[in-house]
Amino acid sequence: MSVYKPSAARETRTSGRRAALLAGCAATVLLTVTACGGGGGTSGTTNKDGFAQAAQNNGALTVWVDATRMDAAKQYQASHPNVKLNIVSYDGDANGSNYLQTKVQLFNRTGKGWPDVVFSSQNNEASWAVDAGFAAPLNKGLVPDATLSGFAKGANDVCTVDGTLYCLRNDLSQAVLWYNAPLLKKFGYSVPTTWEEYQALGEKVAKEHPGYLVGDAGDSFTPEIYLWASKCGANHITGPKAVSVNTTSEACTKMAKLLDVLIKNKSMSISGVFSTDFAKNEADKVLLMPGPAWYGGAVFKDGLKTPAKQIAVAPIPQWQGDTSPSTGNVGGGTWLLSKHSSHLKAATDFLKWVTTDNAYQGEKAPGFPAYTPAAENWLKAQAASGYYEGDLTALKDASSQVWSDWGSGQFSQEAIWAATVKPGITQGKTIESLLPAWQDSIVKYAQADGYKVAK
Repeated sequence: MSVYKPSAARETRTSGRRAALLAGCAATVLLTVTACGGGGGTSGTTNKDGFAQAAQNNGALTVWVDATRMDAAKQYQASHPNVKLNIVSYDGDANGSNYLQTKVQLFNRTGKGWPDVVFSSQNNEASWAVDAGFAAPLNKGLVPDATLSGFAKGANDVCTVDGTLYCLRNDLSQAVLWYNAPLLKKFGYSVPTTWEEYQALGEKVAKEHPGYLVGDAGDSFTPEIYLWASKCGANHITGPKAVSVNTTSEACTKMAKLLDVLIKNKSMSISGVFSTDFAKNEADKVLLMPGPAWYGGAVFKDGLKTPAKQIAVAPIPQWQGDTSPSTGNVGGGTWLLSKHSSHLKAATDFLKWVTTDNAYQGEKAPGFPAYTPAAENWLKAQAASGYYEGDLTALKDASSQVWSDWGSGQFSQEAIWAATVKPGITQGKTIESLLPAWQDSIVKYAQADGYKVAK
């Protein structure tokens, strides 16, 4: 869940992918659109709402979304037939592709092409989009305070720079403990409430029911589930260009040791929940699975095709003796509005609708909405769906327990983990042994992005 400012080293590593993306328009899905991009120029600007606005017109509104948010854009179009809407599908900057920033740099050079509104699966686009002159301020008049006050406490912190709001959070991705209720009962186990109990259960499962799983450590966002929840200080953003990095503290090492034990006894997978291997060989072996709020639908219901009335949710375990509950966060995503838009009224209307309206967020959104009234409706809709076993209270409780000292810098923790730690795990190395290398890599990425690093 990070965003990445290009450096010479990173440009080399990702040049092939970027070249393919920049070749791009042929690979995008376009609805009522004939070119990649949108927005307008900057001639005839007027100062309003805290920034110099382009001359406005009634042209088509260009919205960029990932595949998951495509339904939201289509639903908006269906309910607003008088709005001229160009919907462009792109990767949503998933896994640190950096596509949006790369394209904005191109649009800035050519003076055209900016989308009016864009969704990103990352939570730190504001860390570069403000300096790049792309993101419009939202709390200077565009979006009413009454609307902004409805977002969950802290939800839009990742969008705020020096007191100005530059994006809106789409959904909260707080980590909880998903589990197979009938399977847990069949095996005679109880839901663990502490990490110590969780490890002990994993060891018991390995002996008594080999092949069954209590978790997965094969994804690039693994640290955002486990290390973040453990209060590992690997990613503490202390200022606009300052970060504290310490991956070898007790909070980090004890979680690493826990993961190593369970990986070694094979009660924790290293395949990755979205991998073909996991879906083919381990879909029906999941007993427990720490993961974000969207796992219920995206992983269990849609991905693994787990039948209804099996999956339940509980609070993520805490370390014994820790009286301040904490959890991690995986994604959530943000919506940005372009300062270059020549359709600000329509763009702002879309932005407000897609983040707050019950028609989408409260009823159709795949994740836990960041807008509190919509979240209440979303929880009711999930409970009424008949898919889950038991209530979903743990999701609501966890939404206010995300540990605040794991920040959203420009560098990508997911990309760093994927390049530094994941290959080592695959080769049989322990996560604990890889913590120093992880720290060194974080420091290098951060410094490449101009961060002052404290250890």
